[in-house]
This record gives sequence, C-alpha cells and structure tokens, in this order.
Amino acid sequence: MIATIHPSEIKGTIQAPASKSSMQRACAAALVKTGTSIIYNPGYSNDDRAALQVIQQLGATIQNENNRLIIASKGINANTQHINCGESGLGIRMFTALIALNPTSIVITGEGSLLQRPMDFFDQILPQLQVKVQTNQGKLPIEVTGPLTPSNITIDGTLSSQFLTGLLMAYAAADAKDVSIKVNNLKSIPYIDLTLKVMEHFFLKIPHNDGYHNFYFDKTTHTNAQNTMVEYEVEGDWSGAAFLLVAGAIAGNITVNGLDIYSTQADKAIIQALIDTGCIISIEPHQIHIQKSNLRAFHFNATDCPDLFPPLVALAAYCEGTTVIEGTERLTHKESNRALTLQEEFGKLGINIQLQDNLMMIEGGTELQAATVSSRHDHRIAMACALAALKANGPVVIQSAEAINKSYPDFYHHISALGAVVSLHH
Repeated sequence: MIATIHPSEIKGTIQAPASKSSMQRACAAALVKTGTSIIYNPGYSNDDRAALQVIQQLGATIQNENNRLIIASKGINANTQHINCGESGLGIRMFTALIALNPTSIVITGEGSLLQRPMDFFDQILPQLQVKVQTNQGKLPIEVTGPLTPSNITIDGTLSSQFLTGLLMAYAAADAKDVSIKVNNLKSIPYIDLTLKVMEHFFLKIPHNDGYHNFYFDKTTHTNAQNTMVEYEVEGDWSGAAFLLVAGAIAGNITVNGLDIYSTQADKAIIQALIDTGCIISIEPHQIHIQKSNLRAFHFNATDCPDLFPPLVALAAYCEGTTVIEGTERLTHKESNRALTLQEEFGKLGINIQLQDNLMMIEGGTELQAATVSSRHDHRIAMACALAALKANGPVVIQSAEAINKSYPDFYHHISALGAVVSLHH
C-alpha cells in the first residue's frame, strides 16, 4: 500500500489506541490464570491478534462480545506442535517461556522482520531450566521441549526486558518456590513494572523484587485465586498516542482521550519531551490537549523507551536548533535498524541526522521537502514519516505504508478524522 500525506492542519478530539504492551501481557496472564478473565477495550493490531492465536493454541478459549473478550483457561496445555507468533517481538520473547512449560516438542516461528531478530537468549537460558532447545543459528524457528522447571538463574538484562517478562510469567505458571532470577543491567524497567502490575491484577504469584536485580519467588504455595473472575481494561497506548501528540505539536489543536497519566508504560515519557519543546500542552487525568507553537530543540534520553525515537525525530525536525536523543544502541534489533532507517528516510525529506556513539543529533528548523520515502516495513517509521509530512512543502509519499497494521491499524483513519489529507492506494 502507498499512502500520500498532504500538508495539513489537524484539529479535534481522538481516542488513543489500545496498548499492545498491556493487551499482550493480559492475554498471557489470562492463559496462566486458570478460570475466566474478561478483557475490555481489547486491541486488534496484528501483534494483538497473534497473541490471541497463541493463547488459543496453548489451550485457552476466547469469545468476543461487544468489544470485550471472555477468556477461559484450564492452564497451559498446547493443542498443536507449531506456534506462530506473527511479527511480534514481545510475543515471541514472552510466549516462548510459556510454551516451554509443555512436555511435548513444539516448533515456534514468526513472520517478517522477526525471522532476522536474535533469539540466542533462549539457547543460553532455557537449557538451565531443563528445556531442550534448538534454534536456527540463534534465529527462528525455535524448537523447545519442556517442561520448563524454575531454578536459580542469572540473565543479561541489556538485550530486552521482554525475555524477563516471559520468564516471570512462566515461573508464576509453574508455581516457582524458593528460586530467583538475577538480572544484570536491566533495560526498559517501566515495562517490567507493567508486567508485574498485570501479574498482580490476574492474581499470579508475584516475585519479591530487590531493586530490579533479583526477582525472588518464595516458598509459599500460590492459590492463584483459581475461581476468581478477573476483569481487566486494556490501557490506552502511549506508544501509538505519542504519534498523535507529536502531530498536535507540529500541526494541530487536538485532544487525545484515554491515556492514563499514572501508567507504567515507558513511552509516557513523550510528555517530558513535548514540554521541553515549549509546545502548548495541558494534561488532565484522562485527556491531553496539545497545540502547535514555535518549537525549540530538546535533549532526551530514550534508553528506557526506544520506541519513542521515530516520533521524537519527527518532532525534532520541526524544532529550531539541534536536538540530541540518547540511546541509539537500543535500535539495532527493531523491525529495521531504526537509527539508520530514520537517518536515511528523513534525509530524503531534507533533514540532517548525525549518529555518533550512542547519540542521534537532528538538525531541525529547515523546511521539509516533498519526497517519496519507505517505511522499510517498520510501523513506527511509516507513522513518523506521516507526521513529517504535515508541514512539509508538498505531499510525502510513503511506500509499504501498510506496516502500521502491526501496532496501530487505525492510524491513517485517525489522522484523517482530525483533518489530515491522506490518500491510500493499493
């Protein structure tokens, strides 16, 4: 699909999309917790759909009624020997440990960019938990034969917090007793806060957390509140809403509803970056109003929220001066190598981006050029280019524009509803 975005003013009120971080964790927790769980405001992105398919293949049943999902689980009991996690990085990293609780051999695979992402974490860690593992030279597919048995392990937290999320869920599912997961140098701590918050909501066994270095499961037998029905509302997504908020700062006068200002989602940090640009913003408990003004360059550390790089680059392009964003080392194993992709695609729009060590420097304040760019099949790159188009000197054509379906399938529809002039061609 090709999307053409014309220079546009945007105004009005929009509901934030559902958080796939919150949605996918809720799916996993509903599977681990036996009994019935009801999920309100569920997401329908490709990653969310993949998570729902995985939990069905692991034994859960799902009914969809009036924008709520009723999930029934009798615990983890796979009904297939092949499981596909789609293109979801969180999905593969979280569900692999849960899949490994099965005593049978199961092949786990994925699609698109996921086939190139490193999976050697599982080669190193799962054998320590009595799981037989075979990967394709550290890539997908992975074959696991369990059952996973909790024991004391130490993991490297620099790669991704998502592996830890999977292990914490799996240890809870296996009713781990008197064992701990030690973590060196954990990145993306807010995402682990979200995992623990979801586990607690679903009455799963929660580890004692010693400063994010040691997650200890004590000896107590966990009742799992087996027969308690759980109701969970999926949060508004700060990752997707970051693009709406930046659009408002660049070209708008908009209100975004459905965001929890007290959320543990890492990408809530977008608020600080926006404040630092000097845009006009007013923050209330469940809505944020934002409008364009003269923006100034900012300095931001995105180490714990690397998914903010694309919207921040679009924002920086319209800020007077040179913006510095720290944390580029977190961008290598995303849907594309996002640091290089942003440099090249925004270069086509006339924006100069320098990469140095762990820093990205964006020279803003120059007029953006009409151009043809490519999403490189990366959802966040597609959305960032659409934001850049809002005040360019002519239309911006985005190739492989359908990449947004991974996380925010309604994105073009939402910005159109706010007044952006968007034309889509298949």
